[in-house]
Amino acid sequence: MKLNDAVWGALVLLLGIAILFAIRNFPTIPGQQYGPALFPGVIAVGFIVCGAALVYKHFAVSSRQARVHWVTWDDWVHSPRHVVAFAVVVAVNVLYIALVDRVGFVLTAIAYLGALFAVFRVRPRWVMPLAVVVTLVIHYAFYKLLRVPLPWGLLQGVAW
Repeated sequence: MKLNDAVWGALVLLLGIAILFAIRNFPTIPGQQYGPALFPGVIAVGFIVCGAALVYKHFAVSSRQARVHWVTWDDWVHSPRHVVAFAVVVAVNVLYIALVDRVGFVLTAIAYLGALFAVFRVRPRWVMPLAVVVTLVIHYAFYKLLRVPLPWGLLQGVAW
């Protein structure tokens, strides 16, 4: 699926406005002329300028051209396998967000990767071993090396 530049421009413009709205109450740092809102504010202004440029470009160019479609569907949309794969990708991300704190990173990531590997046609005998190994490598990298506190969930009492 391809969205028209005007649609992307409007979305980026709205994102910039939302960021500016979100940072309006950031605290100031005493004795400094700038605070924690400076960098997000600069990014938001950049989003607004780029989004407005995309919308302007679309309407300036499309007025000289024939009819322009807002959405163009790609060929994969007509393939049931690809549609199912897309739905699984969206579903596992939503389920990961909903379950990771209660179930824990390790178990959730194994299920997440197992579902993705299966839908993307990794050989069935490799799906679970690969999901377990990749999950443990990611867990080690984030939990031990980077010291990111990942949720344990159901494995809370298990000693690592």
